[in-house]
Amino acid sequence: MGYSSYVVKNMTNRREEYLSSTHLFGKLLEDVTTSVKRTLSTINPRKAAGPDNIPGRVLKDCAEELKDVFTDIFNMSLEKAIVPSCFKATTIIPVPKKPSPSCFNDYRPIALTPIIMKCFERLVMSHIKSTLPPTLDPLQFAYRPKRSTEDAICSALHPALTHLDKKDAYVRMLFIDFSSAFNTIIPQQLICKLDKLGVDTPICNWLLDFLSQRPQTVRAGNNTSNTIILNTGAPQGCVLSPLLFTLLTHDCTTIHSTNHLVKFADDTTLVGLITKGDETNYREEVDLLTKWCRDNNLLLNVGKTKEIVVNFQRGHTQHLPLIIDGTAVERVSSTKFLGVHISEDLSWTANTTSLAKKGQQRLYFLRKLKRSGASPAIMTTFFRGTIESILSSCITVWGGSCTHSNRKALQRIVNTARRIIGTPLPSLQDLYITRLTRKTLTIIKDAHHPAHNLFSLLPSGRRYRSLRSRTTRLRNSFTHQAIRMLNTLSPLHLPTTHIPP
Repeated sequence: MGYSSYVVKNMTNRREEYLSSTHLFGKLLEDVTTSVKRTLSTINPRKAAGPDNIPGRVLKDCAEELKDVFTDIFNMSLEKAIVPSCFKATTIIPVPKKPSPSCFNDYRPIALTPIIMKCFERLVMSHIKSTLPPTLDPLQFAYRPKRSTEDAICSALHPALTHLDKKDAYVRMLFIDFSSAFNTIIPQQLICKLDKLGVDTPICNWLLDFLSQRPQTVRAGNNTSNTIILNTGAPQGCVLSPLLFTLLTHDCTTIHSTNHLVKFADDTTLVGLITKGDETNYREEVDLLTKWCRDNNLLLNVGKTKEIVVNFQRGHTQHLPLIIDGTAVERVSSTKFLGVHISEDLSWTANTTSLAKKGQQRLYFLRKLKRSGASPAIMTTFFRGTIESILSSCITVWGGSCTHSNRKALQRIVNTARRIIGTPLPSLQDLYITRLTRKTLTIIKDAHHPAHNLFSLLPSGRRYRSLRSRTTRLRNSFTHQAIRMLNTLSPLHLPTTHIPP
């Protein structure tokens, strides 16, 4: 607390100096103070306090009184490129994964960091995101405005479905798992990449200090371990960690046009488009990816890395296993990617079955609310937050391709909820159309979205150019459904976009 106490005591003397200087978050201190106050006001008071034992409720309730103090502390920290040690401290709490843990792997390490530092990180993160070029790796969907897991999944599936529409074609999809991805970041290597991306030098220096000399302890019950100092990796529980990892991997791209590397933070999928059984480019890409990981201190967890082979050719031969670092990657019939179950037959039965099971379980709590005399408004809010959100998760990805029986099973849950609440609820089909429209218009307005070029107006400017499809699988996919939906709109409601010559 020595550094922070010094800043607070000298706050008055430094005020005029701050007002006359240009700060990283803006030229006017009043504007910065507003941002600090807003960040403090959004603290979740139920979050556990960090090693400083300052509860979030105090920071939130006293946001008006503390905004000037913390503005000065934050600005001085950025100006000096020094993060106080008390802000960098982390306490690890081992939480059992199951009722009777028997080994260390049965515990999940939960990191507690100072809540005020998380507020500081959010301000820094907002600044970094505002300075990044819009062309930064279009297939990295995390921390990009108006991008979501739906965009990432569709960007992985569209080239696969388009390729499978051809003869003598199949697809291999590698779902990559990294071992302790955030903990392996080398600060100096990350800073070099941030500098090449054009991130401000003061921010780079501040991040280097933030990631270095970090004290960490482990607390189990009333026992606390000795403090160790870490100089590698991003802090667990750090708000900035996923963004920093995203920027670290921005230069991890494919060299062959037949391969697509889709990323959402540390969730990475390599899609290989194979023609006539020639897997040379795909296997070379995997070797290059493995080498890139070694060069960047990332370790591929081959044991948890899975592969799906999608092949609809009749009488196709057995596919040779993929070998990474001398270990064969497990080939599975279905796996979960960004919350969605993807199967080797590209059907959505496994996904909708999982959603229906979760929805059925939550109906129990809706019935309990009904018995306790909750009002329809409260029950509707509960339904939308805990049941509808589950049933419609990534619905633009699978909503147009799932079978009638799958859709009916999900709609049955909505109908049951409607009877319990006693008020009308939107059908899943209505939700699908609404979200499909919203997502499509967002892509059209974003010239840097990887799917933007798939939507092109005809010379008349009244309709969008239809994409060719030979199979129902491709015809019912997101992009094709979206274009057909756009072409049903009135020309007055069509968004303006580039009209090809």
